[in-house]
Amino acid sequence: MTGTNLSSAGLDARRAKALFRSWHRGMREVDLILGGFADAEIASLTDAELDQYEELLGAPDGDLLRWVTGERPVPEAFQTPVMKRILASRRSVSA
Repeated sequence: MTGTNLSSAGLDARRAKALFRSWHRGMREVDLILGGFADAEIASLTDAELDQYEELLGAPDGDLLRWVTGERPVPEAFQTPVMKRILASRRSVSA
């Protein structure tokens, strides 16, 4: 997998920017985690969920990877419905 499978055509500017940021993180593992989630979910996120996702995009890659792999607990500030969906989607991929 080299990047998004979703075109930003048809997405509003905010969602298109979030999709781009999801695939251009700096750490390939996090690109795949967040990019895969964004491909599947970005178009259907509510405005409140998109707020949560944008906050998550601001977190450092190393922290995100540790949270998703379970190496470190997710801080309370990031224990949102969107983060729970990301974690659930990762569990279903590895099952």
